[in-house]
Amino acid sequence: MPRSEQKTQLFILCCWLTKLYLPINLVRVDKPTGNVFILAGEENMIEIYPNCK
Repeated sequence: MPRSEQKTQLFILCCWLTKLYLPINLVRVDKPTGNVFILAGEENMIEIYPNCK
């Protein structure tokens, strides 16, 4: 489960990506590391670490 800071950052980044008209293809949480991955458009990958601020 993503941490509260990750959820906030995920929401902000998803809003920003859609303003750029990029489709969000995949959002995934990597259970062993706790990282959140976003695949947007054709070649944009964003990784949100558990200790993000």
